[in-house]
Amino acid sequence: MKKENLIVFDIDDTLTKSENQHQEAYVEAMKSFGITKVNQDWKSYKNMTDSYILKRNYEVNFNTTFSFSFIPEFEEKMTELLLSLTKTEEIQGAGEVVDFFMKETDYAICFATGSLLKPALIKLEQAGINFVPNLVEASNNLFTREEIVNSAIQKAKSYFQVEEFKNIISVGDGIWDLRTAKNVGVNFLGIRNKNLSDFKEEGIKSYIQDWTQFNFQKVKTELQIT
Repeated sequence: MKKENLIVFDIDDTLTKSENQHQEAYVEAMKSFGITKVNQDWKSYKNMTDSYILKRNYEVNFNTTFSFSFIPEFEEKMTELLLSLTKTEEIQGAGEVVDFFMKETDYAICFATGSLLKPALIKLEQAGINFVPNLVEASNNLFTREEIVNSAIQKAKSYFQVEEFKNIISVGDGIWDLRTAKNVGVNFLGIRNKNLSDFKEEGIKSYIQDWTQFNFQKVKTELQIT
């Protein structure tokens, strides 16, 4: 089936139950490099991405300018720590929904995450989510969620050989995901209860508690997609 539309999936706590493991591995990796003062008020950051938060804490701790060249070494350590923790499971029904879009609809899929790439791929693999590595964009070379989502969309256009997607729906569990979708100019589907009050304050149009409640026709109606 020709893919004319696109779903952009966030990963952590959207498709995978991995927020706790991610944060533990991430913070411990920072501490292992001497970044001992870590601001864990995640909502206080301008950009909710591993690279940006690492940059801010690196510069505060070492009083020197951060470089992306530090990312590969840091990513290896974070990956090692992540693999030592409880394996990631899927958010119930997530794998089925990903397969549904790929096999039964004209929607292509890609993944846009604030995580670093190797940990993101491990989480998808452990949770049994089907994915193409070339369709996963992470924060290794990008600081903002907007850059990550736009890059993921470009990767999907190239992979599926589509000049322009008719409709794009971004899916995420965080208020930053909703704001990013607004900034990029795409539709948004919110998932999980964690940020429901924030979602409602920002006028979210479509929301589900989990993937077992997913009704694609209802979502398209709420987003006014034909």
